[in-house]
Amino acid sequence: MKSIKNSLLLTFSLVIIGVLSASSNAQNTNGGKTGLGVMIGEPTGISLKSWANEKNAFDLGLAWSLSGKDAVHIHADYLWHTWLDVEEGNLAFYYGVGGRAVFANDAFIGLRVPLGLNYLAAEAPIGFFVEIAPIVDFLPDTDGDANGGIGVRYYF
Repeated sequence: MKSIKNSLLLTFSLVIIGVLSASSNAQNTNGGKTGLGVMIGEPTGISLKSWANEKNAFDLGLAWSLSGKDAVHIHADYLWHTWLDVEEGNLAFYYGVGGRAVFANDAFIGLRVPLGLNYLAAEAPIGFFVEIAPIVDFLPDTDGDANGGIGVRYYF
């Protein structure tokens, strides 16, 4: 089990490096290409979003699960955005697919399908989001779960 945890942490680290490298030329509609911030909910922690182009982005989270598992939660998602008409700023509905790992006494590994709204402020490099993500865990057993929360990111 310890080798699985080490492999997952190494994989997550490599994904972060890849996302940051891939986003070096991409920008979102508000000027920044990478946003770093916090998410509050289940789980609660750090959120990173990096735009690949105007419609696609990578989303990463490193957080603490408070749902009784009392554990570290890591997720990585690929997202598709549909921009909606708003008077000010930019609002998008997004959906995606990704994976998550929860490290507690037993490790949980599963597939995420995030759905949410992302608002990019017109006058500041700030983005707000609300998300829900149904999950199917495959390890240690097949089981259903969900994540959800709100958050804010600063884009640079």
